Amino acid sequence: MEMTLQLKSLADKITQLKDKIETEESTKHAFVLPFIHILGYDAFNPLEVVPEFTADLGLKKGEKVDYAIFQSGDPIIIVECKSWKEKLTVHNSQLFRYFHVTKTRFALLTNGIHYQFFTDLDAQNKMDEKPFFEFDITNLKESTINEIAKFHKSNFNVDNIVTTASALKYIKEIKKLISSELDNPTNDFTKHFAAKVYTGRLTEKVLEEFKDLVQKSLNQYISEKINDRLNAALSKETIKQQDEQIEIIEEDNKIITTEEELEGYRIVLAILRRKIPIKRIVYRDTQSYFGILLDDNNRKPLTRLHLNGSKKYIGLFNDNKVEVKTAISSIDDIYLFEKELLDTVALYETE
Repeated sequence: MEMTLQLKSLADKITQLKDKIETEESTKHAFVLPFIHILGYDAFNPLEVVPEFTADLGLKKGEKVDYAIFQSGDPIIIVECKSWKEKLTVHNSQLFRYFHVTKTRFALLTNGIHYQFFTDLDAQNKMDEKPFFEFDITNLKESTINEIAKFHKSNFNVDNIVTTASALKYIKEIKKLISSELDNPTNDFTKHFAAKVYTGRLTEKVLEEFKDLVQKSLNQYISEKINDRLNAALSKETIKQQDEQIEIIEEDNKIITTEEELEGYRIVLAILRRKIPIKRIVYRDTQSYFGILLDDNNRKPLTRLHLNGSKKYIGLFNDNKVEVKTAISSIDDIYLFEKELLDTVALYETE
């Protein structure tokens, strides 16, 4: 929780200050060093963080990498920084040259906003061209913070990180492919399904027709799976209230709004702001749940987040305004209920 708050604070600081930061050096001091501090390393201790780190590169002398983070006398992460205005490109990076002449297994390329972590999954002692882990610090999810925490000084374990690095790398690439295929199915992807259901010859014209069919089928399937979960939950839940007009008045000092609840609220905002102004989406925290309302009106509940127990739930509302609770593994699962949230807004707008 402490790291979550620190990262959120740094993200807010970056959003406020970035337009005033003009140079790479300023980016280092304002954005990168605070991140290194959040990882538990003392930037003012030369035994932990070495700026302008130099290693023997054979004939190429005098080249330096911006920072090297040390543990037990050995560099464990080398860091190359760019200005926040620059896009990250690993080509021609000094990280490649430094990686194989130091004992480190991890290299970090960053502009203070975007972070890319590299290791040597493809060939031992040779830095991979693609990062196994990357993120935008101004748009962090709970699962990403959990991965960042593995690099904290108190948690750092080379073997543990390398073990999960391969999975992270391929999961990231597979998710990109899935997203791309959902948006615009390729011929190979379309053929995979069309060949199993179409008995005729797969001409270019037929494939073009099937691209649309495959895309619609996939989106409908995902939507139906979500609806199945809602219906299953509905059959297990007892209807507790028909009219959500009752306000529960509770003492302020008994209500603690957590960062996780606020992050859930921000996810709901991100989903609904495309349809309605964000000023119409208001939260009210109670001892029992974290409620999100339309127009600050108890008769227009959008969702309820139940995050303080041993299990997490999201409460959604059907056409009769009856809450249906569904278990979620993390607040990131809120994204799975985009359609239901938008349908709820549409219901109230119709009224």
